[in-house]
Amino acid sequence: MLHQRLEQKLQQKLSPQQIQLMKLLQVPAIALEQRIKQEIEENPALEDTSEDNEDDDNQDLQDDEQDSEESEDSDVEENVENDFSLDDYMDEDDIPEYKLTAKNTSADDEVREVPFISQPSFYDQLYEQLQMRNLTELQYRVGEYIIGNIDENGYLKRDSASLSNDLAFGLNINMDPEKIEEIIREIQELDPPGVAARDLRECLVLQLKRKDRKMESIKLAILILNDCFDEFSKKHYDKIMKKLSISEDQLKDAIDEIIKLNPKPGNSGGDSSKGSLHVFPDFTINNNEGELELVINSKNMPDLRVSRYYQQMLEAYVKSKNQDLKTKEAIQFVRQKIDSAKWFIDALRQRQNTLFVTMSAIMEFQKEYFLSGDDTKLKPMILKDIADKVGLDISTISRVASSKYVVTPFGTFLLKSFFSESMQTESGEEVSSREIKSILTDVIGAEDKRKPLTDDRLAKILKEKGYNIARRTVAKYREQLDIPVARLRKQI
Repeated sequence: MLHQRLEQKLQQKLSPQQIQLMKLLQVPAIALEQRIKQEIEENPALEDTSEDNEDDDNQDLQDDEQDSEESEDSDVEENVENDFSLDDYMDEDDIPEYKLTAKNTSADDEVREVPFISQPSFYDQLYEQLQMRNLTELQYRVGEYIIGNIDENGYLKRDSASLSNDLAFGLNINMDPEKIEEIIREIQELDPPGVAARDLRECLVLQLKRKDRKMESIKLAILILNDCFDEFSKKHYDKIMKKLSISEDQLKDAIDEIIKLNPKPGNSGGDSSKGSLHVFPDFTINNNEGELELVINSKNMPDLRVSRYYQQMLEAYVKSKNQDLKTKEAIQFVRQKIDSAKWFIDALRQRQNTLFVTMSAIMEFQKEYFLSGDDTKLKPMILKDIADKVGLDISTISRVASSKYVVTPFGTFLLKSFFSESMQTESGEEVSSREIKSILTDVIGAEDKRKPLTDDRLAKILKEKGYNIARRTVAKYREQLDIPVARLRKQI
């Protein structure tokens, strides 16, 4: 049965402006420029004033004078149907923005640009080398298909039988797996060495076969990979020496040859842009004679403003005597674009302010560390500590710390790396978990590589230093530091 009732509810909802601000807070500086460009492309009412030139300014001046004369001569009636004030969509003063813009650049100023190297990709190099091989047209087509199945690390993850089925169904080419294997061997002779291998063992063996195979260390290295790869990967060196009846010096010479090889030959090709990406910091902290100074990196942030052309367009539509349906739709469209542009500009300003306030609080909280660079001076700090300090929500602090980098006198660090848990020493003093990780790294770095320290032994050493932590905590910190277990750290 249907019935009506009156009830009150208290709900909290984010406005579109707040959602936009939250998204911008999470964007790092390197991606913010692209986000601004995207907004400029999508919203014609948003302008980048840094791209203006004097000719455009003079043209705007003439247009403004012409528009003002026309508006003075016309008989404008107030449109009572509009429920908004036109003043909200116009500049507060009558001075055009181009008159307030100073261009302090000259032809003598040095322009510094980062050069980008343009070179053939890893796959282009393989295709080019394949053309130089003595292959038939059919073999070349199959070779191209095989190269297309090589991953970015240089490995061919599909076997000959699977490739044969793919060629039959995809390209209508019937070829036996044995003949496909012959073409794969042709591709394996291309550069870089080790390309088109099916696994790590084959990749390393292919590289060793390119070297002087008369050398005893090379022959032994190939033998170890072919016959004792499992023992080698687990660093069971005693089993290898016993199985192959070799001395420790012989094994060491062979291992020295193996560790020189490239386990990912695809990364050595021309398409190495992923490894050459530079960190674009969001903050810079300078030590000015004991006083810390914080600078927000806004080098690539353009100077945005609401398009004056769209403001004048809205004014013309509102003052128009013909208020038909199309005119009202045009007014609604222009209002929406101007509102969106104002919200975006305001969100960018709030983003800069929030970043500065949050980073200032972090800098003040970890002042001793930023002055000395000593990890032992790093205080335990969680998101709630900074949130309470600046009066913002924890989620906002989390967004600020996400994917942001800061340049300090001691290096460039990820902002979230300064947040750490609190650990208590035997003396009752609270220390940061990062301090313990630093000590753990030093202890492992000074260990005997022939007999690496186990996690139990590391826990005992830390306890002797006053840090009473369990073995599983040591294992967790070791994994966070990307340090392998003791067995895999063993060397001869």
